[in-house]
Amino acid sequence: MSDRSAVLVGRITGIYGVRGWVKVYSYTQSRKNILGYLPWQVGSEGGGWRTMKVVEGRLQGKGIVAHLEGFDDRDEVRSLIGLDIKVSRDQLPQAADDEYYWADLVGLQVETIEGVLLGKIDHLYDTGANDVVVVQGDRERLIPFVLGDVITDIDLEKGLMLVDWDAEF
Repeated sequence: MSDRSAVLVGRITGIYGVRGWVKVYSYTQSRKNILGYLPWQVGSEGGGWRTMKVVEGRLQGKGIVAHLEGFDDRDEVRSLIGLDIKVSRDQLPQAADDEYYWADLVGLQVETIEGVLLGKIDHLYDTGANDVVVVQGDRERLIPFVLGDVITDIDLEKGLMLVDWDAEF
């Protein structure tokens, strides 16, 4: 899958039980939505990707557990720990006008409303209160993802995010 045709939705983080189930950290909102985007592409950028069918999956505590076709014991799934899960972009619902998939924001140039280039979006993370944009430039900056207040404009076609942010901060 090419970078633009696939979206990273989770990661296999461990083994669950003895019958080939895996623990999954889901990046989807809500967490269980990952089980609705099938099939999964499981792999890594350096190691390649392979299509996997989810036989069964469910919420388990604060995470997700899943049983993948062809894996029936804990020793078989050990090799999957740490691999990413991607799905085809076509499987995802269209984002509303004021919504963005994180995958679409990574790599955008970030510029202040005064025209100062801060760098590029490296990644985002959720703090519970709001999402945070990690910008890599002359230094790393953590900018709260608050639309209309801090984030004043996002232009995916131009590859640009405008922010109301002090360049010295």
